[in-house]
Amino acid sequence: MKWAAFLSTAFIIILITLYEWPRMKQKPVKDKLALISLLLIGLLLSMFNLQEMAGPTSWIEALFRPLGEFMER
Repeated sequence: MKWAAFLSTAFIIILITLYEWPRMKQKPVKDKLALISLLLIGLLLSMFNLQEMAGPTSWIEALFRPLGEFMER
């Protein structure tokens, strides 16, 4: 995990929250929850090094490789 990217993302999320929250006071609860959930998802994704992570194709290949070897026998 790159701490600089995580901390800078957390700082930007705090700035977005401080800027948008006064405008959100008049909005329904669903809109507030949507804003908070999207910001938290962004914060969560900043914790992972997504450029270096294996994609879904690699995961599927790792999952089904033993099954393929078993079927070849």
